[in-house]
Amino acid sequence: MRIKKLYLPIILATALAVGVLIGGYLNFSGPGRGFASNANRSKLNKLIELIESEYVDDINTDSIVDLTVNGILEKLDPHSVYIAKSEMEQVAQSMKGDFVGIGVNFYMYNDTVAIIKPIENGPSEIAGLKSGDRILYAGKTKLFGRKLPTDSLFSKLKGEEGSKVNLTIYRKSENRKFNVAVTRGVVPIKSVDIAIMLDKETGYVKINRFAETTYKEFHNGLLGLKKQGATQLIVDVRNNGGGYMEMAADIADEFLKDDELIVKTKNKKGNIDETLATEAGNFETGKVYVLINENTASASEILAGALQDNDRGTVVGRRSFGKGLVQKEMPLGDGSAVRLTVARYYTPSGRSIQKPYTNGTDDYFSDFEKRFVSGELFAADSIKVADSLKFKTKKGRIVYGGGGIIPDVFVPIEGSHGDEALGMLMQSGLMSYFVFEQLDKDRKSFRNLTFPQMVQKLNATDVYFNNFKSYVSRSGLVFNLDSQKAVVKRYIAAEFSRQLFDENKYFQMVLKEDVMVKKVLGKK
Repeated sequence: MRIKKLYLPIILATALAVGVLIGGYLNFSGPGRGFASNANRSKLNKLIELIESEYVDDINTDSIVDLTVNGILEKLDPHSVYIAKSEMEQVAQSMKGDFVGIGVNFYMYNDTVAIIKPIENGPSEIAGLKSGDRILYAGKTKLFGRKLPTDSLFSKLKGEEGSKVNLTIYRKSENRKFNVAVTRGVVPIKSVDIAIMLDKETGYVKINRFAETTYKEFHNGLLGLKKQGATQLIVDVRNNGGGYMEMAADIADEFLKDDELIVKTKNKKGNIDETLATEAGNFETGKVYVLINENTASASEILAGALQDNDRGTVVGRRSFGKGLVQKEMPLGDGSAVRLTVARYYTPSGRSIQKPYTNGTDDYFSDFEKRFVSGELFAADSIKVADSLKFKTKKGRIVYGGGGIIPDVFVPIEGSHGDEALGMLMQSGLMSYFVFEQLDKDRKSFRNLTFPQMVQKLNATDVYFNNFKSYVSRSGLVFNLDSQKAVVKRYIAAEFSRQLFDENKYFQMVLKEDVMVKKVLGKK
């Protein structure tokens, strides 16, 4: 790797933040380091044996072990978690950055597998599948009218690289059914959503998590932006719950000079390990801005803290989640694993940004609610920090520890008090499904439109906005969408752009009115 390290094992630094699917997996088997003594281990094993052999009813003892492990880990910290064998494959794929399959985004629409969009250059697109197609059969297995769970669907569509799956497709737009053989291939799971130019000099990179492929994706995106003339860069880690600490450090190295401290960790024995920047670095000059919010956590905070403490970047947004614990993933011998907290990490100035968790997990994860009740999401002066947690950056600026990265430039949450969850709704699967269903009713009317023509068509009417209000209401959710009509219409148009065109067009629509981006660009 490019980073200078005294010691850096394979460490997973993850956070369980609102809207971020990270952590929270539990089960147990294998070496018993979590138990206090051999006597206690023997006691637990004896109890399980007695239940299996003597208890009056048949019991799944695996579920009992799950409860036991849950109880043990709950006594530790909120981020020491167990990953059951049944969940390991999905978790591993997400962090690996790819999987083998047919390459489609889909969901169950009226008990049928509907393709929202084939992945660009993926196996399904190569085989000729299109948005709106229904997958009726995979081989001889019927996929419609059965309410199959998602994991069952995945198992039918995934397989060995190079293997074929024969699909029966119904194409609604042509009212015909046909068979097609799709050759399964490696499908990337992008951790860098986009790398685009916002103007002649400003590049923008959005990172959704830190997986095995993240540095490579970021590096390629960065070089592409430099070729296009980028002299300043916006790195967006909003709603990024973390991932591999090493990937965050590699990215920080792109901006920092040789031997500048990126992060240090301290374990139970007091051993301190430092990660330093190398001579390599493709953006060591030029302005850098890091966008954060209340769901920015873990490895994302390492990146933001490294640039802030070295006075290399300006952090923009709202106080981050506050996770300064490092987990190491350890297999338990049966396909399951535990992510155990093995160290704390500190930013270059010496800050621990881990927020307190002494009042229990429920209190720990309700911190988001406390923030908007206190007004912190709306006003910088509502952020409460202790003077005893003052630290200094390389140039002597005051920064604070004790619960997240506090931004250099505060940007309040969009909308009024009470609309805090609206942004998450706009970026959720619900919006994706809504737009798919609207297109499914009349895909032909959009078929030959250019991008500007599509935008004009959507902006000229409130039909889709009103339809979305009804759609949300039928889903049982309560939102005052009228108060944020412009925001909602923008996201509707953005999702149409994604499904009809590509990811670039989606971000073009979203970012042109993004309040944090506008703050960086000096726009009102």
